[in-house]
Amino acid sequence: MLSKRIIAVARSRSAFARYAPASTWHATASHIMRAQFHASHLLQAETVKVPQMAESISEGTLKSWSKQVGDTVEADEEVATIETDKIDVTVNASVSGTIVELLANEEDTVTVGQELFRIEAGQVAAAPPKEDKAPEPTQAEAPKPAETASPTTPPPAPSQKSTPEAPKEPKAAKQESKPETAASSQVPGSRNETRVRMSRMRLRIAERLKESQNAAASLTTFNEIDMSSLIDMRKKYKDEVLKEHDIKLGFMSAFARACTLALREIPTANASIEGDEIVYHDYVDLSVAVATPKGLVTPVVRNTETMNFLSIEKEIVSLGKKARDGKLTLEDMAGGTFTISNGGVFGSLYGTPIINLPQSAVLGMHAIKEKPVVVNGQIVIRPIMVVALTYDHRLLDGREAVTFLVKVRDYIEDPRKMLLAPF
Repeated sequence: MLSKRIIAVARSRSAFARYAPASTWHATASHIMRAQFHASHLLQAETVKVPQMAESISEGTLKSWSKQVGDTVEADEEVATIETDKIDVTVNASVSGTIVELLANEEDTVTVGQELFRIEAGQVAAAPPKEDKAPEPTQAEAPKPAETASPTTPPPAPSQKSTPEAPKEPKAAKQESKPETAASSQVPGSRNETRVRMSRMRLRIAERLKESQNAAASLTTFNEIDMSSLIDMRKKYKDEVLKEHDIKLGFMSAFARACTLALREIPTANASIEGDEIVYHDYVDLSVAVATPKGLVTPVVRNTETMNFLSIEKEIVSLGKKARDGKLTLEDMAGGTFTISNGGVFGSLYGTPIINLPQSAVLGMHAIKEKPVVVNGQIVIRPIMVVALTYDHRLLDGREAVTFLVKVRDYIEDPRKMLLAPF
């Protein structure tokens, strides 16, 4: 095939050689060779398809390409990112080699099994060391003759050269006037609008929240918690915990442990509805709400009934970091029997959280504020947190919901009770 193409080019050369310069003929032959070389590379290339993401996910949006045509990649190196309604999925190179073709554009909808890009296998060469450029010393030495010649020729009179310098001032004034023109174009009270396409995750969050609002018979009950004892305990042991376990002791682990114990006493708050049946769970999988730039996600801390403060704290910190780095997997968010949401880190004082279906309840934590309260007939200042429990009234009666929240309050106000509770 190659020889036939070269013969054809040679025959055609005589037809236009009289009118085209030799450089044109060489360029034409070069283009033909490159086109055939490119085609042969595509035939040898390996096609990478959109991977399986989960049973419930069949498509996503191609959010970004990390590599472009001509880039070299190592095996398992990230090439593209696909955004789904739950997580971001990375597509990696199957082998080491060179990207030869991209088969989809950013913001395209892609489906599982669809061809995504082609890569030609080959050893990735290391980047060559930078060589010193030879022309640089020559360019540096070029001004030297002018420098040596300048003393031999006396400079012209400064009065003659100074007059042409004067017109430079209007030029500077013209440059200074540009910012004024740009500023004047921005009219105060502008009514511009910006439209941004909703991400798949945001669309899914909206769908789930509306589904919860429509399906559950939601009701919220509130209580106040005196945080004095828990604050004192944390202040006393946080340095020791940080030194021995390399984690910062926070309040979330205490609330997680308190909720776990309360759920064992009020099992309906840990149940869910499936059809016309109530499913009671013997385990506690806590969904912990974490705010990320793409929206609220709820990774799951599993089997908290078997964990102590430090184990829960480590897992929460690990999942929170994965969430903020966009590294959560579907397994990290699947399931969950009860949710804790902490709006207090953003300054929220009151709020009614929305149930994360098919769960039956969610606890909302809020900011700690010093308030005057009555203790033993005396008005004292105490750090108070308002907590809210939103529950599905189809499953929980008011008595059970209030009892659950009171038990959480009692555990937090006297953390020693949690140490006495059996695992």
